[in-house]
Amino acid sequence: MSDDRNDDPRYDLVLRSRRVVTPHGERPAAVCLRDGRIAAIEDYHAVAGEDLGELALLPGLVDTHVHVNEPGRTEWEGFPTATRAALAGGVTTIVDMPLNSLPPTLTADALRAKRRAAAGRCHVDVGFWGGAVPDNIADLPGLHAAGVLGFKAFLIDSGVPEFPPLDPAGLWRALEAVDALFVLHAEDPAEILPAPESGRYADFVASRPPQAESKAVATVLAAARATGARVHILHLSAADVLPMISEARRDGVRVTAETCPHYLALTAEEVPDGATEFKCCPPIRSAANRDALWSGLAAGLIDCVVSDHSPCPPALKNFDRGDFGSAWGGISSLQLGLPVIWTQARQRGHSLSEVVRWMARRPAEIAGLPTKGRIEPGADADLVAFNPDGRFTVEPALLRHRHPTTPYAGRKLFGEVRATWLRGDPVRPDQPPRGRFLRRGA
Repeated sequence: MSDDRNDDPRYDLVLRSRRVVTPHGERPAAVCLRDGRIAAIEDYHAVAGEDLGELALLPGLVDTHVHVNEPGRTEWEGFPTATRAALAGGVTTIVDMPLNSLPPTLTADALRAKRRAAAGRCHVDVGFWGGAVPDNIADLPGLHAAGVLGFKAFLIDSGVPEFPPLDPAGLWRALEAVDALFVLHAEDPAEILPAPESGRYADFVASRPPQAESKAVATVLAAARATGARVHILHLSAADVLPMISEARRDGVRVTAETCPHYLALTAEEVPDGATEFKCCPPIRSAANRDALWSGLAAGLIDCVVSDHSPCPPALKNFDRGDFGSAWGGISSLQLGLPVIWTQARQRGHSLSEVVRWMARRPAEIAGLPTKGRIEPGADADLVAFNPDGRFTVEPALLRHRHPTTPYAGRKLFGEVRATWLRGDPVRPDQPPRGRFLRRGA
């Protein structure tokens, strides 16, 4: 990177790159910043400024599926550690899930408690999901008015007692209670087998079959058809669901879907028995299923890729016993999502522009964050200098989240984050935090 001074009085900073990734494609350009926003995009040679050369300039990623767990379970993860990991991975906006914090974000008072815990401690911008459970349906309008971006609900046991699931009737009541986006963990409990007391990964996968997702998604789509509600399928792992989503969209159902890096990069065939760092719910499935998910992503049936960063203390992963049945289900990948996906995408012939659409623009659009996830005039100046050809080996000790446990340990990945700007300011994980809270509609 060269450091040509910006003498143009119209702008606070100009960043020039031969590979600026905009919503219209990748091109040489000068991105001109003023008052924390992108003021203009000029021709590469039109304005002097900091020259990134062949480093790609991306919008900061938007990760709408992050379990920070604070307050209440800060020993699992907290706002400083989670947001440092995000920043190190090129993620400049996260949206926090309403569990596994204590209290969960089920009321406006609980949202205020969450904001107090996070105040002044976030290295990236942070929005919040609210939760929908059987006993808080009456609280949903007030919680929405307090600024949550929408509501998370489970159709199956969440894993924590303070966040119980909705049955189909409860889902309908929630969808009718408030005009909001509902983001849903869709597995049907009737299709889930008892958790195996086993270290064999094949036993765990068999206990959560694809039909558990298919049946639950059918329930969600039926409720959305009847109520007109907007629904989003979380962490889709079973490609069998994709034709259902396609048909529902043709019928006018307002449904979007996400998947996660681990479903697009890992396969059941490669998970060693006893390696509980690979456990997540729904599970990592076969290589053929992974390929079908990539096809669904390329076709637009899957809208976005987000982390489902769900950490826990190492003891809850049962590394000593290697028991998949009782180990906590969650993969921590907030810092690694971009290189994991880029490594796979480039092998499959996908472009950086596609990766940016999946990991920045579409998550922002779905969550209702119109100034995030894009390089265009008026957007927040959240930017990442990225070396797409840089290669590194994942070393857990270098990860910034609280417990450096990862199924990617030792993997060679492409793509290095070289610099990051948050609302026009250069930021690093070792600097004081500058993140802000995001509210619905802001």
